Amino acid sequence: MCAAGKLNAETSSPRGAGGPDVDARQQPVSGTDCGTGDSMCVGVILGFPPEIAEELQQWRASFGDPMAEVIPAHITLITTTPTQDWDATRDHVREVARQQAPFSITISGTGSFRPVSPVVFVNVEDGFEECVRLHERLQTGPLERLLPFPYHPHVTVAHDVAPESLDEAETVLQDYSATFPVVSMGLYEHDSNGIWQLREELDFGSDSHEAREAESSSSSGQAAAAN
Repeated sequence: MCAAGKLNAETSSPRGAGGPDVDARQQPVSGTDCGTGDSMCVGVILGFPPEIAEELQQWRASFGDPMAEVIPAHITLITTTPTQDWDATRDHVREVARQQAPFSITISGTGSFRPVSPVVFVNVEDGFEECVRLHERLQTGPLERLLPFPYHPHVTVAHDVAPESLDEAETVLQDYSATFPVVSMGLYEHDSNGIWQLREELDFGSDSHEAREAESSSSSGQAAAAN
């Protein structure tokens, strides 16, 4: 199991702060779009081992990004996506997880979405293609959605901060590198209170459907997930 613990974070911001992050170049689905009518919003992420997540959160905080306190480090596979059929969505994500073998990820060096969006990120090197394939398989069926930009796996370390802070993040972390295994992915729901709740952590390659369902929000804690 990846260290993608439960994420409880308020998401009043249009960019969905606290949940599976939006590739900052894409048109996000805001918190106000979720839970309207018969629809709900979900997201899928790869979490990080606690020590790596904590280190990256500390770096993000050092650049003045307030989201460092509510968004654990992670790689988003499916950003905020509406669905009208929870059972079909859950079964779809479970099946994708069942077909996926564990793999290794190396994050290294920095990049930026500037000038399109004020975001600096750590690159995904090893595991990049696996993330892309997972995204492509997940963003079908009940989660099919047309995105205005190609999916680009990354780890955000600074977003919407002063230009000099973005410059600092891109420079300071240019030699950063970490490698770790990923053996599961987290399926999150954006609930009616504007909070991202982990619904299931799904092991890769498991033939059983013994997905670990999240505990109630009152007992859930924060771990490794976001922008």
